[in-house]
Amino acid sequence: MTPHQHLCAGFADPVHDGQAAFRSALDALARPGRRFAVGQPVAGLALGPAMAHLLLALTDDDTPVWWQHSDAATSGWLRFHTGAPLAPAPEEAAFAVLTAPGAMPAIDAFAAGSVASPERSATLLLEVASFDNGPAVEWRGPGIQEKQTVRVDGLPDNFWAQWQANHAAFPQGVDILFTCGGEALGLPRTTRVRRVEGI
Repeated sequence: MTPHQHLCAGFADPVHDGQAAFRSALDALARPGRRFAVGQPVAGLALGPAMAHLLLALTDDDTPVWWQHSDAATSGWLRFHTGAPLAPAPEEAAFAVLTAPGAMPAIDAFAAGSVASPERSATLLLEVASFDNGPAVEWRGPGIQEKQTVRVDGLPDNFWAQWQANHAAFPQGVDILFTCGGEALGLPRTTRVRRVEGI
């Protein structure tokens, strides 16, 4: 990565953009299944705007990041702006960047925390193809009034079965932020799911 790329690819307004992205992440996890707009495209960066802004807002030098498809330009960009180190394996990550979710590791490959320290779990950031074209899934739980129907496209066939096991392990388990372009959608471990049209 060139110095120019390092310096140009970050928040246009670090204070306000960082606060807005962090707030969007909190809102997405507090209101599962609702879409939130997050940021504008970062010029020259091979990440969607929501993914880029969430990484800038959430990571720091104490949060190792595991990249499903790492390249020096993208991981170097994040390390320059936030200090986030590389996690050598999924189980060592505080955050995971998954840009090909159809080929992602199993959810239980990531840190789930412990009963005593559930906060030591990973947050997965998954860039998906669409929030409109996937199989319909009903979400229920805290932050949802009755139920929320969600259609996340591009996930592994057994993703929701994996999620049920993750939810059942509460208070342990990962949390997920799905991104699609400039939008984010949160799935905290407290959310239970039911397929309404199946494979």
